[in-house]
Amino acid sequence: MENIVLDQGMLVSGIVLVISFILIFTETLHGYHRSKVAMAGAGVMLLVGQYYGFYSPDAAFEAIDWNVIFLLGSMMAIVSIMITTGGFERMAAQIGRFAKGRQFLLMAALGTAVTVLSLLLDNVTTVVIFGPLIVLIAQKMKVSPIPYLMAAALLSDTGGVATLVGDPPNLMIGSAVGISFMTFFQHMGGIVLVAWLGTLFALKYLCKDELAIEPQGTFDEEIPYKDKSLWNKSCLVLGILVILFISHDAIHWQPWMVAGAGFVLICFLAKHVELDEVMKEVEMTLLLFFISLFIIVGGVEHSHFLAYLGQFIVDFVDRDLLLATIVLMWVAAIMSAAIDNIPFTAAMIPILLAIEATGTEIYPLWWALALGVGMGGNGTHIGSTANVYIVTVSERLAKREGNPELAITPLKWAKIGLPVMILTLIICTVIMYLFFGFYSSEFPRIN
Repeated sequence: MENIVLDQGMLVSGIVLVISFILIFTETLHGYHRSKVAMAGAGVMLLVGQYYGFYSPDAAFEAIDWNVIFLLGSMMAIVSIMITTGGFERMAAQIGRFAKGRQFLLMAALGTAVTVLSLLLDNVTTVVIFGPLIVLIAQKMKVSPIPYLMAAALLSDTGGVATLVGDPPNLMIGSAVGISFMTFFQHMGGIVLVAWLGTLFALKYLCKDELAIEPQGTFDEEIPYKDKSLWNKSCLVLGILVILFISHDAIHWQPWMVAGAGFVLICFLAKHVELDEVMKEVEMTLLLFFISLFIIVGGVEHSHFLAYLGQFIVDFVDRDLLLATIVLMWVAAIMSAAIDNIPFTAAMIPILLAIEATGTEIYPLWWALALGVGMGGNGTHIGSTANVYIVTVSERLAKREGNPELAITPLKWAKIGLPVMILTLIICTVIMYLFFGFYSSEFPRIN
């Protein structure tokens, strides 16, 4: 790598990045939502970028990964239509009846349902669907919802790492590197399955006191569909999307095109559903957060500050790629636990691309980054956007019921999430070591 000298523009862009990230991570202290902070950071980055001559509005627009934005937006819209059918409530009741009061079986069934959906939808969307349903199930059974809410977040965080569309960081990595849906699943599916099973049985031990309580409620009454025809059509559309996601590199469709086509199709099938109502359920604040984040990181990349940092890592990667892979996995996990895994991923991608541009083969580092930020997100209540949402659900419930014990505090999360994070990282480290030849081999890329 050509030696890069630090200049004032680089330093200022790095300062803007660090301050923006600190304010994003401490939103509970200063009271400004992360999206507002990110938007302000993006504006400042544009101003300093124009002043020092390394960034422009056109470059900022190009820095936004629209594949991620349109894919997330389309999938959120599809889910908002499906929610109106009542199919998810019915699914939850069927899971409750299947468990017959056995709490661990209920946790496993709910966790499986959440994870299967997390393979197709991003885990944020999945917990948005299941969070309120879990509260209803727990209230019906007259048991604490905390173990189930935690399980939903932890299992969706873990399981979502398996596919390109299962976790926002995966989308960002796949889009930046050109990894197809099937390539991603072939590399991540097996290792994530083992980590997922480890998570489930860790939850059985960590929540043993709550799961030992005998439930008092039952699921006797039948819950009807609100629109059975639309639910069936929506499930068909999801099935079509799975096929297209698997074959999108063969048909030369980007993932956002697949999701967009599914949204258009379901809009025509849901003839009586008002689009205005559907779009109200799309998390625009999350999309704005992503857009602003891409602009901030794009500015740092254009200033060459990330390439400057990357030159210090190249020698380490060249010297021992296996050790570098494992170190990156653990560092990514620790950083994603301390902060949100989305901004950390956004910051790391350009650094790895800069290393790759030197001709250094870093194939396993991409898989290590995906595993690290995915498993590391379990460690704290702010480790992933899905965690933040689940905590919000519990806080709303505690306020509504007037019972502070129902709220998931940072300490409650750490008692369960941190051991799960460490266990899954150990599992991933062992598998990565044993099958390093597979993970370090070149993979096909899509344009």
